[in-house]
Amino acid sequence: MSAVRPAVLVIDDEQGILESLRILLKREGYDVETVQGGKAGLEALQRGRPDVVLADIRMPQVSGLDILAAAREQDPEMPVILMTAQASLQTAVQAVNQGAFQYIQKPFPNDYLLEICRRAVEHRRIRFENQNLHPPAAGAPGVVDRPIGRSKPFLDVVRLAEQVAPTESTVLILGESGTGKEIVAHYIHERSVRHGGPFLSLNCGALPESLLESELFGHVKGSFTGAVRDKVGLFAAARGGTFFLDEIAELTPATQVKLLRVLQEREALPVGAIEPIPVDVRVIAATNRDLEEEIRRGAFRSDLYYRLNVISLRLPPLRERLEDIPVLTEHFLQRLAEQRGQPARRVDAAAMDVIRGYDWPGNVRELENALEHAVTLSRDETIDVSALPERITTPRAQPLVQERSPGNPTLDAIERAYILWVLQAEGGNKTRAAEVLGIDPSTLYRKLARYETEPA
Repeated sequence: MSAVRPAVLVIDDEQGILESLRILLKREGYDVETVQGGKAGLEALQRGRPDVVLADIRMPQVSGLDILAAAREQDPEMPVILMTAQASLQTAVQAVNQGAFQYIQKPFPNDYLLEICRRAVEHRRIRFENQNLHPPAAGAPGVVDRPIGRSKPFLDVVRLAEQVAPTESTVLILGESGTGKEIVAHYIHERSVRHGGPFLSLNCGALPESLLESELFGHVKGSFTGAVRDKVGLFAAARGGTFFLDEIAELTPATQVKLLRVLQEREALPVGAIEPIPVDVRVIAATNRDLEEEIRRGAFRSDLYYRLNVISLRLPPLRERLEDIPVLTEHFLQRLAEQRGQPARRVDAAAMDVIRGYDWPGNVRELENALEHAVTLSRDETIDVSALPERITTPRAQPLVQERSPGNPTLDAIERAYILWVLQAEGGNKTRAAEVLGIDPSTLYRKLARYETEPA
C-alpha cells in the first residue's frame, strides 16, 4: 500500500480516455500511471505494484480479463476495476467471478468513478493493515477490522452486527450521516458466508431515477433512447455477495416497487426486458431518515420497510459516544501519518477538551476531516487548539427554529434549515457542505435547486 498517495494504474487502448482519466485522478490526489494497450499494461504490472488497477475490458491481444488474471496472480488483494463500452451480463458475471472489484460501463459520471476508486483504495488499505498488523486467525471469515469504539452503545451495535452477520437476513442500518453505516455494512459482509463474494455499494441519492433504475437492474439494448447495448445491473454483478444500498429513503416510489420485487421474488427485471434474471445477493440498506415518519408522509412504502427491517441496527451519533472520541482520534491520526509518511501527531489536553465539547453534527466523518485539517495546518508534533477548524473552536450558537417559527416544524423544514445552516457554516462551499452532510454533491445540488423554487 502506497504510504503517501494511492497509486492507480490505468490501462486502455484509447489515448483520449487515458488522458482524461489521468487528469481526473491526479486532481483527486492519486499517483497515476497510464499505459496504452493490454500488453503495455502487463509490463507495467511487472514493474510495480499499484494500489488499484483500472482497465478497459476490450483491448486487442491482451484483454481486461487477462489484466485481471495477471494482477490477481501478482497480488490476490489488488483491486481491479474493469470498464467497457460494450457491457453484457455474461461478461460482467465472468469478471466478478474472476475477482474484479467492480465492473462499470462507459460512459460513466466522474463522481461515480471516483467513488469506486475511493472504495477500492479503502479496501486495499484495510486488507493491507490486517495482513501486516492484525493477521486473522486461521479459518476466520473476513479480514476487516472491528469498527472502532469502546462505548457501550457502540459495542452493543457491533455485537449485534456480529450476531446477524452469519445469517442471510436483510439488515437495515439507521443513523445520522457520518456515523459509519457503510463501515458496519462491510464488517457484516466480511463476517458472513458471502465474504468471498463482492461487496458492492450504491448511494441511492447520487443518481437521477432514469439512471438509477438501469444501474440497479440493468437494461437491454433498445429499451430507451441511448440504450445501444445491454447493461448489467448491480444486483446481477453482486451475485454471491452483498449489496449495500445507502440513503435508501432517496428511492422514488417506482423504484421502491421494483426493489420490493427483488426482495420478495429474488429476481430482477432489467429495463426493457421480458424475462427476469435470478438474484443471489444479501441486501443491507441504510438511511439517516426516520422511515416510519417517511411512511406517514407517504414517501416510503410500508411493505418495503418491513422487508428491509428484518434486523435493524441503530448507530449512535458521536455526541452520544464521547468516550470513543480519543480512540477514534488516535486511529485517524495514525492513518494520516501512514498516508503521508510522517510520524503520528498527538492532540494536547486543551485541544482534546475542545474536541470532546463540540457537538459533531457531521459525526465521525466530520471528526476525521477536522483532524486532517489540523494535521495539515499544524507544524508541531502536538496539535493544539489553534490548529483546529474555527467552527469547532468557536461554534456558532444559532437556533434552527427562530422565536416566530411554528412550534412543530415539518421534517422537510428541519432538513432544509439544517442543510442551509451547514452550507453557510462552510462558507458556501457546496462540496465541503455535502461531505459534512454525508450526502452526494448531486443530492445537495438537487435539494438546493428545489429550495429555490419553493417558498421559504
